[in-house]
Amino acid sequence: MRIGELAAARGIAVTWKPFLLGPVFAAQGWDTSPFNIYPAKGRYMWRDMERICAARGLPFCRPAVFPQNGLMAARLALAAAEENRLDTFTKAVFQAQFGAGEDIADESVLRDCLGMAGLDLGLMQRAQAPDIKSALRAQTDEAIAAGIFGAPSFTSGTELFWGDDRLEQALDHAVAGAI
Repeated sequence: MRIGELAAARGIAVTWKPFLLGPVFAAQGWDTSPFNIYPAKGRYMWRDMERICAARGLPFCRPAVFPQNGLMAARLALAAAEENRLDTFTKAVFQAQFGAGEDIADESVLRDCLGMAGLDLGLMQRAQAPDIKSALRAQTDEAIAAGIFGAPSFTSGTELFWGDDRLEQALDHAVAGAI
């Protein structure tokens, strides 16, 4: 929710790259989120997210099911990118899932997200196009090849930074690399 503002303050352009967590988890030998595989870690991470959201004045509602099927949301994000609204749409999806606890696999939730992002509902059809599907597969393969194992992940050059608490480090690295 904060990457755009922090990156802009440092003069860094952000390139959003939607990918699917399911194949990323599978590449690690996991059949679900580490939050579920390691219950103590999961309890801690959920509580940590509550604290972070409270400190930032963001609503938080743990989704009843996690991870959720984000396939259509990710395809829609790529379609939204064609309208230069990927960041706005992605934030709407995050708000729906983690702010309101909604199911982002639900088409009506995704339509609401499109509306919140100021996007046309016609993108639901665009998201089904073969080039969108293949682009998402390619970006997921790129994420795996880059060593990404979860989200959020940030890359700067060949460096990988995982987690919201590493955002500033990633931005600092990007600034240092640009000098």
